[in-house]
Amino acid sequence: MIAATPEPPYYAVIFTSVRTGVDDGYGDMAEEMLQLAQQQPGYLGEESARNKIGITVSYWQSLEAIKAWKENERHRLAQQRGRSDWYQSNKTRICLVERDYSFEQSVSSSNQCEVEEA
Repeated sequence: MIAATPEPPYYAVIFTSVRTGVDDGYGDMAEEMLQLAQQQPGYLGEESARNKIGITVSYWQSLEAIKAWKENERHRLAQQRGRSDWYQSNKTRICLVERDYSFEQSVSSSNQCEVEEA
């Protein structure tokens, strides 16, 4: 699902990772981190995909909100487990979103596609 973000500016945190073969607790921790992030002040949404590499993009209102999330005690534990068990490598990038645009295809009752641009 594509995150519904507000009008820019806002921030994107791009977390790119390559997993190890260790799954011990990974799925549970990933779900817990998503639920915990959603409760943080300044959290706007996230998008995630994994194939050979994983990419998760989370959206935030401010750099202060990102810093608070990075320093969250439970999130710090997940980061430590990631380094010791779950990730072969990872990289985090923080970006200011200055502009965004989108389109969405919808199917009308006559089975013709209509394109809506925002």
